[in-house]
Amino acid sequence: MTRKNLEAKEKLSWLRLIRTENIGPITFYKLLERYGSAENALKAIPELAKRGGRLEGLKAFPADQAEKEIEQTTKYGAKLIARDEPNYPELLAQLEDAPPLIAVLGHTALLPKHSLGVVGARNASLTGRKIAEDFSRKVAGAGYIIVSGLARGIDTAAHIASLTTGTIAVIAGGIDVVYPKENENLYRQIAEQGAIIAESPFGTEPLARHFPRRNRLISGLSLGVLVVEAAMKSGSLITARMAAEQNREVFAVPGSPLDPRAEGTNKLIQDGAHLALNAEDIIRELKSLRLKAMNDPSGGPWKGALDLPGQASSKEPDESLRARLLEILSPTPVQIDEVIRAAGAPVSEVLTVILELELAGRIERQPGNKVNLI
Repeated sequence: MTRKNLEAKEKLSWLRLIRTENIGPITFYKLLERYGSAENALKAIPELAKRGGRLEGLKAFPADQAEKEIEQTTKYGAKLIARDEPNYPELLAQLEDAPPLIAVLGHTALLPKHSLGVVGARNASLTGRKIAEDFSRKVAGAGYIIVSGLARGIDTAAHIASLTTGTIAVIAGGIDVVYPKENENLYRQIAEQGAIIAESPFGTEPLARHFPRRNRLISGLSLGVLVVEAAMKSGSLITARMAAEQNREVFAVPGSPLDPRAEGTNKLIQDGAHLALNAEDIIRELKSLRLKAMNDPSGGPWKGALDLPGQASSKEPDESLRARLLEILSPTPVQIDEVIRAAGAPVSEVLTVILELELAGRIERQPGNKVNLI
């Protein structure tokens, strides 16, 4: 895909569209496909939401607020980079739900480089931190960027070990919000020597629901993800699961069966993750992954077999089709192609109704071409 910098007006429209209620990354790209530009999509969404059953009008994110966010981001010293622009990370751009815009503070030259995600327990043991430091330092020394989430414990150890060679911190809040506060000094060091990435709007305080979204970026940026100490119910295992769904490799360091912090990593190995006994195991695998990524790029996520062509359907679906889809769907995500077969209606009409219902806040779209009732 040829990339070029967006014009200021177009970038403003992109920001307004992704900040509009009920529009996530996947829906953003569907709207862009259908209407050709973010500006056209902004004009269309109020009527789409109304047809989907939204009683009060869906208003596009105000232009003045979007302008304010761009101004705040720029004044802070960060940049907003769109998925179509040259510095946007290539592996991240291949995700179906890649953020249309990311805020970046620091050295954008690090973004296109191949990287390893490193995650693990916040309450990491001394041994776990030492392993994370040793592996991160050696993998970074072999020419890879270390990506992590700026959390205490394993994340902190990984960032510190790779400060001088290149590290990227992906944060859950706005680009200007340091979390946890104890890592403020590390945040400053990474901003000076590495790069910090945020998807959330400027000034956003991180909430629990923001962290899974952050985790998908850590894995999405990376050729593979290393997990060092993780309990069975932890954010690190969520990152590992997302990595597997994104066709990234998962590496895990084994631990004592008596340590709850090793239960997750041992289970990952049991389920097929690469056993990582030393950094060389990881470097060897990353080399083959890098060659595969260079020789067999997967391309962008926008065009799928069931996606609409770049224009809206000329025929407006009738109310009976909307009712039928609401009967077919449930809170359990199902494949859109299954919905189309069950609906027994033209593909373009079914996809139009799905978009209308989503903008009305009645259904939501999931990665893997799935939808479910809210």
